[in-house]
Amino acid sequence: MSALERFAAEVGAEGPVTVVGGRTQWDVGGAVDPAAREVRAPSGVVEFEPAEMTVRCGAGTRVKELDAALGEHGQCVALPAWEGASVGGVLAVGRSGLRRLRLGPVRDALLEARYVSADGRLIKAGGPTVKNVSGFDLCRLLVGSLGTLGFLAEVVLRCRPLPAVSRWFAGEAEPFDLVHRLHQPSSILWDGTTTWVLLEGHPADVEDQARLAGLPEADGPPDLPAGGRVSMRPSSLRSLTGRRATFVAEIGVGVVHTAEPASPVAAAPEVAVLNRRVKQSFDPTGRLNPGRAA
Repeated sequence: MSALERFAAEVGAEGPVTVVGGRTQWDVGGAVDPAAREVRAPSGVVEFEPAEMTVRCGAGTRVKELDAALGEHGQCVALPAWEGASVGGVLAVGRSGLRRLRLGPVRDALLEARYVSADGRLIKAGGPTVKNVSGFDLCRLLVGSLGTLGFLAEVVLRCRPLPAVSRWFAGEAEPFDLVHRLHQPSSILWDGTTTWVLLEGHPADVEDQARLAGLPEADGPPDLPAGGRVSMRPSSLRSLTGRRATFVAEIGVGVVHTAEPASPVAAAPEVAVLNRRVKQSFDPTGRLNPGRAA
């Protein structure tokens, strides 16, 4: 029996069950029913194709361990490497890291997924190539679903070249101007007073962009407020000007990290109906991560 088959058998088809990763985002979506059995997805790199820039790994693999293995070949994946975070956990939560402005959302990194359904079956979605078939993309539905539709077991991810240079800059600057003047900055952060910019790529290109930004070099990004995380339209971030509360905004992305806990945002009625229909189709008995609300 393969590791995937053992995982599917462990999930089974009856009783409440929850899949555990690194617990780095464990509180997102609400508390899991304490009666749910805990299972863990397989881990480890299964197959790496440097020439194709794809990697197959168990969903339980730690992102930092995966980055270390890919880094030996000058590549990486566009997943945030939070301390202890697993590949499957990052995808299930669906939150991108600070480099989303350049790398895109985490869902774009997922090419293929093998997941365990509510009835204990192994199901394959997507394909191991960057150019995939058109039609309904089940992989994107699984990303951000908090494991309420299926438990990720094994994934194929798109790889990217490691940037030759990564440099942070910080100071007083107009962030909404920089996001248009700079060529593909990896991140622009703003707390209402200070602007931080992450530039990555070829050393000469980074140097040219640094001169254009006109900011002194910094040790790294600011500490993010740990209270909450809200999403706004990128064009609406200007409304935060003059706000007294502590925040760090991701310019061009629309994510705002706040010191205050974020209030839950109710879905529009038509969206709530669609969510219930999808959940009913994938997990009619509600046994997968009971208590979570994706």
